[in-house]
Amino acid sequence: MVPCFSLRTWLIWLPATLLSLPVHASSFFSQLDSEPPDGVLPLNHQLLQLAPGASPDALRLAAQALSCRDPHAERLAVIDYSLPSTEPRLWVFDLARHELMFQELVSHGQGSGDAQAETFSNIPDSHQSSIGLFKTMNSYYGRNGYSLRLEGLEANVNDNAYERAIVIHGADYVSEAFIDQTGRLGRSHGCPAVREEITYPLIDSLKGDHYVFAYYPDQEWVATSQVINCPNAPSLANRF
Repeated sequence: MVPCFSLRTWLIWLPATLLSLPVHASSFFSQLDSEPPDGVLPLNHQLLQLAPGASPDALRLAAQALSCRDPHAERLAVIDYSLPSTEPRLWVFDLARHELMFQELVSHGQGSGDAQAETFSNIPDSHQSSIGLFKTMNSYYGRNGYSLRLEGLEANVNDNAYERAIVIHGADYVSEAFIDQTGRLGRSHGCPAVREEITYPLIDSLKGDHYVFAYYPDQEWVATSQVINCPNAPSLANRF
């Protein structure tokens, strides 16, 4: 018969076992619980932990805009148009659960550039993407299948998004196969199109009063955006 540990032996053994856990595990949990550095928004710190592949400026400004508009928002998507379309540049965060839900390819508009988006517009029929903060609306079925309407929240930057039918939808030209054939993703008429395979779960995760922040390092927009520079948002120095 194998003797059982006594309670006293178990209590002595347990702390030693905990101390022998791999260092990387303890450092992982300490990183999640760590306080953000001085001058960094707590939300920014959270986004940086979950999406290290995104531009730090994209995440910083997304955090600042959301802190201005809706500090209690539960979900946020960030599109980093400073990256080429061949790289994953769309992240969907569950802020309440501290989870990264999606990291995906996303297209830009035909008028914005080739593999790299460089110009953006709020003008109908420009076929260019728009930057700035958007609020998600309802999902629907349209000519591009299952789609998600977006409300642009920045005057003269993206507030024509609804009129322009700038929506999230799936497209067959958003795929690794298309990149292999052409060296870039296909391009939309300005919509942030995603892979067809994840259209339904991604849209369902964002529909109904959540947020999308589309970033590009446009210095004029960064300096004048009312959601980035609103008086309620913590003041952080712009870094360009």
